[in-house]
Amino acid sequence: MSEILIETAANGVATVTMNRGEVHNAFNEQVIADLTAAFGKVGADPAVRVVLLRGVGKSFSAGADLGWMKKMAGYSHEENLTDAMGLAGMLRALDECPKPTVAVVQGPAFGGGVGLVSACDIAIGVETATFALSEVRLGIIPAAISPYVIGAIGERACRRYFLTGERFSAAEAHRIGLLHEVVGADGLEAAVAATVKNLLDSAPTAVSAAKELVRAVARRPLTDAVVRDTAERIARQRASAEGKEGIGAFLDKRNPSWRS
Repeated sequence: MSEILIETAANGVATVTMNRGEVHNAFNEQVIADLTAAFGKVGADPAVRVVLLRGVGKSFSAGADLGWMKKMAGYSHEENLTDAMGLAGMLRALDECPKPTVAVVQGPAFGGGVGLVSACDIAIGVETATFALSEVRLGIIPAAISPYVIGAIGERACRRYFLTGERFSAAEAHRIGLLHEVVGADGLEAAVAATVKNLLDSAPTAVSAAKELVRAVARRPLTDAVVRDTAERIARQRASAEGKEGIGAFLDKRNPSWRS
């Protein structure tokens, strides 16, 4: 049985599922490679408009697989570096996926699982989910996931949770920005469906361009080059076929071609 499943619905919603429920969807080197390939595949598929990331079973993802951790304990520095670069590359592939990504957090997310949630554009979780960046309790640090976690929850929250390794609730995850929405277990699918509808109601290339815009502008000083770059981006989008269709539909009081 495949440990990473990809399904694409007729409406363009692709679901990437971590299918390792028996080990709480923990990573090993093969799972990391398969996730990297999956994110590349859905990102390059012109039929895909939205990507959902899910885990089967009780947990979203427990981070590193115990067997993988035992192997790492015997690795040389170079072997550890190669291994860590694989994880970093997988997270980057998710972060840079040109399609909007939604983490559907049905259960706990620890360590690298928090990295997956952070690297998605949108994260929706159940109120019973718990989270932890517990690497320091194992004598290591959450380095590969840190760019995405710091981007999601900020430096101040990371100064606490990176250092203490303590667990925190879905309510706290929402407060610090890791989750955009917290719902009861029976409301998870409805919340995901509502988010998917909002994404599908938006112009597909504009959504990708907006995602890239955030990456281009975030955490950069407001220089003349940044101002020029933002102006160039909106000019390109306005002049595109999609931009003309969207503005024309608004003026004509009709639905644009991408909205059913």
